[in-house]
Amino acid sequence: MKRRIVIDTNVLISALRSRRGASYRLFMLLGGKQFEISVSVPLILEYEDAAKRLGREFGLTHADIEDILDYVCSVADLREIHYLWRPILKDPQDDHVLELAVESSAKFILTYNRRDFMGVEKFGIKVVTPNEFLEEIGEGL
Repeated sequence: MKRRIVIDTNVLISALRSRRGASYRLFMLLGGKQFEISVSVPLILEYEDAAKRLGREFGLTHADIEDILDYVCSVADLREIHYLWRPILKDPQDDHVLELAVESSAKFILTYNRRDFMGVEKFGIKVVTPNEFLEEIGEGL
């Protein structure tokens, strides 16, 4: 069974920063059979903003980042959010990630900031790191 996930921006930045580690491995598996990523316009815009702000540090041009995000969008399940439950989370800027996870019936939010997503278990969503998720699907490092 393909697991549906939502990936927080800090995981994307980690994948762009280094070709080693769980975040990069996760992004290399996008479009495969183990899981499906859900995205929304607000999440893609957040990815783009963060990646373009930090990308030069990693040797990436804006065109490189646009190509990466185009690929993510091409393999992702694009969702529109028709309701807002804000604020629920400690950091209101993360509410759109939770809303996307609920709307898409995702079972996992992948992040390095677990504390930002405290309480999402009541929606049937597990908050895990990329490495924990890779272990879950049998792709651990």
